[in-house]
Amino acid sequence: MRGRDFVDLSALAAIVKHGTFARAAAHLRVSPSALSQTIRGLEERLGVRLLDRTTRSVAPTDAGVRLLARVQPAMAEIEAAVSAATSARGRVAGRLRLNLPRMAGWLIAPVLGRFHDAHPDILVDLTLEDAVIDIVKGGFEAGVRLGERLEKDMVALKIGGDYEMMAVSSPGYFARHGLPAHPRDLHRHRCINWRWPSDQSLYRWEFERGRHKLEIAVEGPLIVNDFDLAFRAALGGAGIAYGYDPRIEPAIADGALQRVLEAWSPSFAGLSLYYTSRRQLTAPLKAFIAFLRSEGLIPAARGA
Repeated sequence: MRGRDFVDLSALAAIVKHGTFARAAAHLRVSPSALSQTIRGLEERLGVRLLDRTTRSVAPTDAGVRLLARVQPAMAEIEAAVSAATSARGRVAGRLRLNLPRMAGWLIAPVLGRFHDAHPDILVDLTLEDAVIDIVKGGFEAGVRLGERLEKDMVALKIGGDYEMMAVSSPGYFARHGLPAHPRDLHRHRCINWRWPSDQSLYRWEFERGRHKLEIAVEGPLIVNDFDLAFRAALGGAGIAYGYDPRIEPAIADGALQRVLEAWSPSFAGLSLYYTSRRQLTAPLKAFIAFLRSEGLIPAARGA
């Protein structure tokens, strides 16, 4: 891969990631016209169209998708090697790309200032999305995901403990509609549905008590694709929300939200920082993992 090819392919990857020339140009700190010229030159050299452009959006062609799928892992390895060489001089520097669900963003955000103080030459590039993605194809060094949804070939480091599902609404809602004593009672309540981001299906509420397990298809006046929005709506009395988000714990503690069906609420694997075992860890990722351990978010490594 020639130097020019690497730069041009990096530009192509940025456009596909950000969805528009303008946003990609801002990320790369070049002008949109210069970026457009770069892509035209790459397409002319390869003799194939890589992007479909409209006045409002841009998307990769089939050839563009195939090209990026082949070259992005190699480009990531090159960046990892450069990062390792830089850190060998005693200075950890570079870009750290992480993919996180929204709830993990609230867990990580409070420590980012201290991480920057410790490593001022590392640029942390966070993408928040709840859909499950391929972090390698997406160009991310690592991601954060619920433990139960991790692929087997990933190295996973637990962040914090397990979580417990919570069915909640406002005390005013329960004063008007009564308290459900059993999950099946939810059929008589207004429930806030949550849509899976991967296939757009509605989540069937899962309950268990001892060996008894239930899945309930609930109904109500609201469907969302974000747990925070569901809990905010429940806070306003729209209905019962079900799930987990660390941001609701203060609202439960001060009585703004009331829990029900606690005996039926199962626990599930919490968040894990994960990365592929097939790729060399970059120096920024190593520094980030060490920092999270120092903060107590990741347990100390065995033998440490």
